[in-house]
Amino acid sequence: MTTPALVPEISARSSRRGGADGDYARLLRRISDAGLMNRQPVYYAVRLGLVGFAFAAGWAAFVLVGDSWWTLLIAAFLAVTFAQVALVMHDVAHRQVLRLRRPTELVGRVVGNAGIGLAYGWWQDKHTRHHANPNHEELDPDVAPDVLVWSQRQARASRGLPRLIGRAQAYLFFPLLMLEGLNLHVASARALRNRSLKHRAAEGALLFGHFAAYLAALFAVLPADKAFAFLAVHQALFGLYMGCLFAPNHKGMPTLTGDDRPDYLRRQVLTSRNVRGGPLTDLALGGLNYQIEHHLFPSMPTPNLRHAQVIVREYCAEIGVPYHETGLIASYREALAHLHHVGAPLRTDDRHSGAR
Repeated sequence: MTTPALVPEISARSSRRGGADGDYARLLRRISDAGLMNRQPVYYAVRLGLVGFAFAAGWAAFVLVGDSWWTLLIAAFLAVTFAQVALVMHDVAHRQVLRLRRPTELVGRVVGNAGIGLAYGWWQDKHTRHHANPNHEELDPDVAPDVLVWSQRQARASRGLPRLIGRAQAYLFFPLLMLEGLNLHVASARALRNRSLKHRAAEGALLFGHFAAYLAALFAVLPADKAFAFLAVHQALFGLYMGCLFAPNHKGMPTLTGDDRPDYLRRQVLTSRNVRGGPLTDLALGGLNYQIEHHLFPSMPTPNLRHAQVIVREYCAEIGVPYHETGLIASYREALAHLHHVGAPLRTDDRHSGAR
C-alpha cells in the first residue's frame, strides 16, 4: 500500500496572500444569494419522523420476536437506526434544525444521551474543535493519537498499544471499528467527570438512564446467552457503521501541525474529501458525503449541500484551490493507504531490531 498524492501540501503562507480571507466572503455571498442557508423545516420534520418511527419499530420488533436467535437481525437493524439517530443529533448540534440554543441543546440531549447513549455536551465540544481546525494534529481531537496514529510523527512518538497496533493499523482498522460503539459510550461516561461540562447532572441522568433501560430491556426479554449476543452484534455493528460514516471525510487528507493556519476556506477544503454518489449514498452517509460543503457551511441544512456543491466546486476551480472528490470504496482505499503509510516507521524499526 502506498499513500496516494491527493492534494498539494497546505502552505499557510501562500494561502494568506492575495486577499485569501476575502475568498470565503465571496463564496458565502454566492451561497446566500442562492438561498442555500435557508432552513428546511419540512425536510427535517419528515426525517426526524422517519428515524423516530424506525427507532420505535426496532424496539417493538425486539419485544415481539422475543426469545429467538432472529433477534440478532433486530440487533443489526437497530445498529443502523442508532447511527441514523446519531446523524440527526449531528444536524441538531449544528443548528440546522432549530435556530435557538436552548431547544437545540434539549433535543440534542434527548436524542443523544437518552436515545443512543452518546453524551451530547461532550460530543458537541469535541466536534466544534474538530470543525475549527480539521486535521490539525495538536488542535483536532479526531486526529489525536490514541489506539491509532494519524501521522508518521505520531507513530515515531507512540508507545505501548498504539505502537504495537500502528505497525498493521491499516489491516486492523475495520475490525477495531467494531469497538467504536463501546468507546463512544465509555468516553461519554468519562466526560461527566469534567466539571466544566454544562448541565452535567442532566447529561448524566439521561445517559445512565439510557444504559439502565437498554440493559434491563435486553435481560428482561432475552435469556442471558441471547442478551449478550444481541449486545455484541448491536454494539459492534453500530461502531462499524459510525466509523464508516466518518472515515471517508478526512482520513488520508493532509494534516496540519504547529503554526500551520491557512485561511478558513483552504483550511476546510484542503483537509476534507467528498464522496460521490446518489440518493442512496446521501441516505447512508447522512449528507456527510458533502464534507467540503458541510465544513464550509456547518449550519447549512443537509438537503442543500448537494446544490451547494456545484457552486463550491466551480468557485474552487476559479480561485485555484484543489477540490478532492472520489467514490466511496476509493475513499476507504485512500484512508487505509494513509494508515499503512503512517505505520511505515514502526515497521522499519521492527526490521532494524530484527537485523540486530
